[in-house]
Amino acid sequence: MTTPETRQLPLAGLKVIELGQLIAGPFATKLLGEFGADVIKIEPPGTGDPLRKWRMIEDGTSLWWHVQTRNKRSVSLDLRTAEGQDLVRRLAADADVLVENFRPGTLEQWGLGYAALSAANPGLIMVRVSGYGQTGPYRDKPGFGVIGEAMGGLRYLTGQPGEPSVRVGVSIGDSLSALYAVIGTLLALQERHRSGQGQEIDVALYESVFAMMESLLPEYDASGQVREPSGSALPGITPSNAYRTRDGDYVLIAGNGDSIFKRLMSVIGRPKLAEDTELAHNDGRTRRAAEIDAAIEAWSRQHGRDEILAALDEARVPAGYPYTAADIAHDPHYLAREMIQSFTRPDGRPLKVPGVLPKLSATPGRLGQGGPALGAHTEEVLDELGIDEATRAKLRDAGII
Repeated sequence: MTTPETRQLPLAGLKVIELGQLIAGPFATKLLGEFGADVIKIEPPGTGDPLRKWRMIEDGTSLWWHVQTRNKRSVSLDLRTAEGQDLVRRLAADADVLVENFRPGTLEQWGLGYAALSAANPGLIMVRVSGYGQTGPYRDKPGFGVIGEAMGGLRYLTGQPGEPSVRVGVSIGDSLSALYAVIGTLLALQERHRSGQGQEIDVALYESVFAMMESLLPEYDASGQVREPSGSALPGITPSNAYRTRDGDYVLIAGNGDSIFKRLMSVIGRPKLAEDTELAHNDGRTRRAAEIDAAIEAWSRQHGRDEILAALDEARVPAGYPYTAADIAHDPHYLAREMIQSFTRPDGRPLKVPGVLPKLSATPGRLGQGGPALGAHTEEVLDELGIDEATRAKLRDAGII
C-alpha cells in the first residue's frame, strides 16, 4: 500500500510479504520498508514473532521490536492451516517479493514453494534465508546465526590466543545474511525490469559470514597456514591494536598506512622507528609487530585517553575507543549525522532508535513508526484482498486469524 509518506521513496509501490521471524529475514524486510516498500509481516495468531519477547521487555514488548519491525504491517495468520496457506497465495499473487527464513522444504510442504507461487505470479522474487542454504548435505539441519558464524570461520578467530573463542555481542551472522538478502532482492528487481521474470535468492547464514573472511582461505590454500585468534590485534596489518592508557582505559590505534606509521612514531617519540627502512611498508612492520606494539603501549600508558586521542587527531592518525551505548547516545557526530532518532510510542513516550542507512541524497529512507501490535493490520489487509465479513468471522472462530 503506497501512502503519501512513501510515494517519493525509491521502493514505493513494492509489495513485500514477510514469512520469516526473529532476525535474518525480518531485518532484510526492515531495510526494504525503510525505503518505501509495503511490508506485510505474517505472524502466528496469539504469540506472534518470538522476537517480541527477546532482550529487554517494556510494557509487554521487546524494545528491539521497535527497531526490527518499524514500517511493517502485521497480519496474524496461521500458516499451518489450509485456509491460512490460501490467504498467503492470494497475497503472493500480486506481490513483488516474498522473504522467508524457515527451514528448507517447509514452504513446499505447505504448498507455498517458489514453483507453486511463481506459477500464478511469474514476476515474484522469493528470498530464502536459511542456516545452510537450499541445497547440499547440511540443507535440513537447523541453523541459527551463531552456528553460521562458527562454520563461516568467524568464531574461531575471536578471543585471545589459547583461550575459548567468544562471540560477537550482536547477531552478526543474521545481519550479514539480511544484507545479502537485500542485495539479492535489488539485483533480482533489476533483472526483472529487463526480463519480466522473478527468481529465487538463496542466502545461507554460514556463507554470508564466510564471504567476510578476507584472505582466510587463499592463505590456507597457498601455504597451509591456519589463521589463529589474535585478540585485539589485526594479524598481518601493523600496527592496528588496542593499547592501555594511564587510566586503565583502552584506545584503538590504526597506524598501518606507511605515511601514517611515520606520523604515529613521531607522536610517540620514536623517530628511529619512523625512519627505519625495514618498517617503511606493512610486510616489514608485521615481522616486527611485537616491537612496534610495545613501543606504542609504552607511550600510551603514560597518558590519559582524551590526551592520546587529541594528540593522534592532530597528527591525523586514526584512533578511537570502544563506545558504549551511552557514548553513542550522546556523541555529537552521531547526532549531527541523524543516526540517533526518536519516535513516539503508542503511550506517547519517545524512544531513541538507530537512524536509517544508507543515506540517499534525493530519496532518503524513513524512520516511520515502531513495531506494530500483533495483527494490527489484519483487517486492513483482508479488506485489500476482498475477504468478506462472513469469511473473516469463520477464520476468527477457527483461530486462523
